[in-house]
Amino acid sequence: MMRRHSDDRCRGKRRRTRGFTLIELMITLAVVAILAAIAYPLYEHQIEESRRTDARTALLELASREQRYFATNNAYTQSTSALGYTAANWPVVIGSGYYEIAVTSVDNAANPPSFLLTATAIGTQTNDTSCATFSVNSVGLQAAQDSSGGDSTATCW
Repeated sequence: MMRRHSDDRCRGKRRRTRGFTLIELMITLAVVAILAAIAYPLYEHQIEESRRTDARTALLELASREQRYFATNNAYTQSTSALGYTAANWPVVIGSGYYEIAVTSVDNAANPPSFLLTATAIGTQTNDTSCATFSVNSVGLQAAQDSSGGDSTATCW
């Protein structure tokens, strides 16, 4: 049986024509969109958690400064400069501006003397409603609250 010359040309063109069909391209775009829709919220959550770590670290550093001040002066202080901060007053914005820390209260008349320190979310970090405020006191008790004031210590610390 003889092949026709025109059949060979059509087959040859089909072999030479390469690329993606519109359907293949649309399926690929759909898969990429689904992966992005899953990955982006997870990425945002990880960013929020890393900012929480910055806040907890700054708060524990502030507690350490209070304890050093107490060891030298036998009293706690609310002075930013005495604790080594350049800001004139509390609160002091830390890190990249997602939390601010403050000496909420100092009671040198109590027996033993005490302090309470807080870190509060500001800016875009306020979208992290589950860990809006962190606190630590003079005996090392750590606490956290969500944006509605509920206890979220187990989740956040």
